[in-house]
Amino acid sequence: MNNRLGCVLAILLAITCNISVNGEDPYLFHEWKVTYGTLSPLGVPQKIILINGQFPGPRINGTSNNNVVVNVFNQLDEPLLFTWSGIQQRKNSWQEGTLGNNCPIPPGTNFTYRFQVKDQIGSYYYYPTTSMHRAAGGFGGISVLSRALIPVPFETPEADHMVLVGDWYTKSHTELKRLLDSGRALGRPQGIVINGKSGKGDGKDEPMFTVTPGKTYRFRICNVGLKDSINVRMQGHTLKLVEIEGSHTVQNVYESLDIHLGQCFSVLVTANQEPKDYFLVASTRFTKDSHVATATIRYANGKGPASPELPKAPEGWAWSLNQFRSFRWNLTASAARPNPQGSYHYGQINITRTIKLVTSAGQVDGKLRYALNGVSHVDPTTPIKLAEYYGAGDKVFKYDLIKDEYEPSPGQAGQDKITLAPNVVNATYRNFVEIVIENHGKSVQSWHLSGHSFFAVGIEPGRWTPERRRNYNLLDAVSRNTIQVYPKSFAVIMTTFDNAGLWNLRSNSLERNYLGHQLYFSVLSPNKSIKDEYNMPDNDLLCGIVKDMPKPTPYKAN
Repeated sequence: MNNRLGCVLAILLAITCNISVNGEDPYLFHEWKVTYGTLSPLGVPQKIILINGQFPGPRINGTSNNNVVVNVFNQLDEPLLFTWSGIQQRKNSWQEGTLGNNCPIPPGTNFTYRFQVKDQIGSYYYYPTTSMHRAAGGFGGISVLSRALIPVPFETPEADHMVLVGDWYTKSHTELKRLLDSGRALGRPQGIVINGKSGKGDGKDEPMFTVTPGKTYRFRICNVGLKDSINVRMQGHTLKLVEIEGSHTVQNVYESLDIHLGQCFSVLVTANQEPKDYFLVASTRFTKDSHVATATIRYANGKGPASPELPKAPEGWAWSLNQFRSFRWNLTASAARPNPQGSYHYGQINITRTIKLVTSAGQVDGKLRYALNGVSHVDPTTPIKLAEYYGAGDKVFKYDLIKDEYEPSPGQAGQDKITLAPNVVNATYRNFVEIVIENHGKSVQSWHLSGHSFFAVGIEPGRWTPERRRNYNLLDAVSRNTIQVYPKSFAVIMTTFDNAGLWNLRSNSLERNYLGHQLYFSVLSPNKSIKDEYNMPDNDLLCGIVKDMPKPTPYKAN
C-alpha cells in the first residue's frame, strides 16, 4: 500500500472511531439536519424546528476536554446560528454562535462548529440565536462528565436523564417576531412543555421516565423557556442538588427548586416510594395565572396511576431568594481539573473594576425596547468580532457607549432616554471584575455571561452601594454562568476576564434579548498570540464590510 494512502486511512480510522490523533483529546462528531416539522406541544399544530427529525434536538454527551464537531445543515428558509450555552470555549469565541460573533449560516448551506469542552463538567444546553427561532424549538441538552481519574462526590447513578422544561407559545416564531417588530410585547405564554410535551396529568400519559425501586437517578433539569421562571418538584420524592452549571454543590435536599430562565441544575432522586406512577411537576413562577405541566415517572412493575393531587409550588420571590442563598459550592469536591476547586480563593482577589448595569425599558420611535445603562443593543450587519479582527471596528461600532457607574434620572428609574446601538464594553484581559445588575422593574430577570464562569456572590433587595459588599458570599458562592435578579433588587457577580475573545452578556428572556437587553465584552489579547486566542477558523463565514477584505495576518505563538 502507498505510504501516503496508508497514513490517510489511519487518520480517517482514528477520527471515525473517536480515537485521539497526535495525543489530542477524543473527538465527538455530530451531523445535524435542521428542518421544519409540524408538532403539537400544547395540542395545537404548529411549525417546529427539528434537528435530525427530533424535538428537542439530539443530546450531546461528552467528557471533560473532549473536542466536539457539529456539522449543521441549514434546511430552513432563514439564516441560522446555534450557541452552546455555558460551554466556555476557551480562546475560541469564533464558535460562540451569536450575531455579534458570527455570520449566520445561509439557507441551503452547512457550517461546521468545532470547540472543546476544556476543563468543564456539568449540565448545559444549546439553542438557535437567530431571529426568534428559539420560540420554535431547535434546542437540546449537553452533558459533560468528569474524566475517569477525577472523583465525583456521589455514587454513579443508575441512569442520567435530561429534562428540558420551559414555557411555550402556540403562536409561530414568525408571528411572535412580527409582534416585537411592530413594537408590541409578546404577552403571556400559553403553557409549559417538558422535553417537548405537556402532560395532561390525567394518568393516561405514557411514562417519560421509568425507574427501578431502590435505585438512584440523576435528572439534569434546564429551563429552556422564553419568559418565565419555573418551579420543579417530584410527587412523593425529594431532590438532592448535586450540580449547578458546571459546579458540584453542597448536597442539600429540597422539596422543589426554582429554576430561572437559562439555568441548569442536576439532582439525584432515589426511587424509594411505593411502586406506582408519580408526576414530575413544573409550573411557572411569579405570574398571575400559573401554567402547570407534568411528566409521568413509572416504577418498573409498579401498580397504580399517579395521584391527581399535585404538590403545590411555593409563593413569592422571597422564598426563591432564600433558596438561592442556600446554594453553596462544594469546596471538597474535585472538578474537571485534578486540583480541588476550593483552592481558588476568589474572595481574596482585589477587584480591578466595578461595572454597574441598570436595566430599563422604554419606547424608541413608538416601539418597545430594553436597555442597559441607556443603550439598547442592535446587531450590526458585520459581526463585531469580524470587524475587530479585520481592523474595521471603527466602521461598525464604538466601544464603551455606556459608563461603568450609571445612575438613572431622579424619579425616572427605568425611563431614561434609550439609544439604539451595538453595545460593546472594552474589557482588560485578565482583570478581576465585579458586575452589578440592578433590576428596577416588576418582574424577575435572568442573565447569562458567555465564555466565563462567574461567582454569584449576592442577590439583595434595593439599590446597590459599595457598602453592600459586606454581605457578599466571598467563600463558597457557586461558580456558574447565569444569575437571576428579582424585582426592585440587584445581583452581583465576580469573574476574571481570562478568556480572550468577544463574549455576550445577555438576558435569557427571548423578548428582552431580541429587543436589546444584551451587550458584548471585548477581551482583547494584548500580545495577539494564539496562546491567548485562536485565529479565525479557515471555514468561518464572512459577511458585511469584511466579505471582500484581505484576510489579516494570523496570530503567532509568541
